[in-house]
Amino acid sequence: MWKKRNKGTSILLVALLASAIGIAGCSSSNGGTAVTPEAEPTPPKENVESTSFELGKEDLNFTFYGHYDWYTMPQWGGDEASKWIKDNKKVNVSAINSGGNAAQKLNTMIAASELPDVIWMDRNADVERLREAGALVPFDDYLDKYPNLKEWAGEDTLNMLRSSDGKLYQFPNWYTSQPNGNAGYLVNKKMYTELGEPALETTEDLYNYLVQIKAKYPNVVPFEPDLAVDGQGLDVLYGSFGEDHPPVFVKERGVPKDNQLTSIFLDPVFRESTQYASKLFREKLMAQDALTQTKDQIKEKVYTGRVAVAAGASPTEYGAVGDIELKKKDPNDGYFMIWPVHKEGLDKNKIWAGTYNSLGWNVSVITKSAKDPEKIFAFLDWYTSPEGQRVIMWGPEGKYWDGTDEDGAPKFTDAYVTDVEGRNKMMDATVNLQWNGNTVFVDNAKMKFEQSLPADQQNWETKYQSEVTWKTQFDATEYINLTAMPESEEGIIQQQLNEIFTEARAKALYAKSDEEVLSILDKAHENAVAIGYDKLLAFKTKKWQDNIAKISGK
Repeated sequence: MWKKRNKGTSILLVALLASAIGIAGCSSSNGGTAVTPEAEPTPPKENVESTSFELGKEDLNFTFYGHYDWYTMPQWGGDEASKWIKDNKKVNVSAINSGGNAAQKLNTMIAASELPDVIWMDRNADVERLREAGALVPFDDYLDKYPNLKEWAGEDTLNMLRSSDGKLYQFPNWYTSQPNGNAGYLVNKKMYTELGEPALETTEDLYNYLVQIKAKYPNVVPFEPDLAVDGQGLDVLYGSFGEDHPPVFVKERGVPKDNQLTSIFLDPVFRESTQYASKLFREKLMAQDALTQTKDQIKEKVYTGRVAVAAGASPTEYGAVGDIELKKKDPNDGYFMIWPVHKEGLDKNKIWAGTYNSLGWNVSVITKSAKDPEKIFAFLDWYTSPEGQRVIMWGPEGKYWDGTDEDGAPKFTDAYVTDVEGRNKMMDATVNLQWNGNTVFVDNAKMKFEQSLPADQQNWETKYQSEVTWKTQFDATEYINLTAMPESEEGIIQQQLNEIFTEARAKALYAKSDEEVLSILDKAHENAVAIGYDKLLAFKTKKWQDNIAKISGK
């Protein structure tokens, strides 16, 4: 859903964790305990019945830290939804913010032995470092007492989240058992109509269309690849040149072949798609500032109708707004999405513009600084339930929804349709409080309602999600968590490989010919092998095969 990236955490975290463990008996500033090694569990007393904590019966207070440079938690209780939770469920969440430097903030808290009660973070090596240091609370004893996570995420997803000790420490956000995602191609409707609505099915069709755009609309960007420096539209193009070649292969710098991950630089699909992108760039059919532009600059071009075709990981975000903005001036203008283009001869139903995985985005972990970890888990579990999702997504019952159907989905009111500005304002206020999103519940509730409306009243983004994007995202669950610890030998190779890859892709985009593109990629492969690429691919292959075994229940 709403995804942003962390800049990474310093490898000093390892040393800080080790030293923090040695600081015994210190108290955290929030009244919790210091980070201590995980102790052996105390055997339960016989004849003592375990009781579940019920939200709303007593106050629950805990601290929350979002481990991202960009993240500042909105004031809890400052919007309609969290105020209702605070008043009716007696839950109060106190923010600890990163101050724009998440890595330094976490290191500082660890060094001071003052971890927050809950950390919201990426599923990465930092989680395992905290776990290995004995800083995290396992959830296994809570899963049956508070069953929403287990019911909605499912055993397979939870097993993928388990650590090497077999225990579960991570509460997933926007986990799913069905396709989701927004990657794909956005097309300007007015220009497309004026050019006679030509076919836009193959990569050759797209090239010919962009040539026409350049000739007729000299002040328009024919192809907008979004933040090409991060892959974005270039990765979408990659998927168009090979059946079952999703962008995750580019992200992992490894392409499966005969049960092994192999060099991305030698992958015929990557080589051909890179030649295609380079051709678009040198013929000025692609944005010439593709590697340097900002997201705001991209949005401004789309909102003002100066883009003919755009591709990226989530063009729906600016396509929906751009559609509204252009229609204000001309009801026949706007944007629509197309099925991903494919190389001639390929099966269009095996072309993937993007990916999703069952684990979703990021996770919440509860630290041993928490005074009442079970009560916090009970809240997180309620938060991901249909009731919790209805409140945090669409506000308290009464204004935008009233009552539920047989599936627990909200029955939306007339105000949900007519008061678009008020509804969007309320929903925007809670975006950064959605820590435990339940994708299946939210998407199905939203889709059921939208499909009950006349076509001209349906939400633009929801329409194209149901018709195009969700159908063209690849399930990449088996390719998650292939990253090595940054300070390990493989982790160091990975960092160097990323630098080689980024430089090679940029050079290839600026290449003067198809032959030069291949020469650049060949040299990049040589450089990658020299720094240990084969060792890294073997490491990733092992992790990938382990994932496959987990998914199959082995």
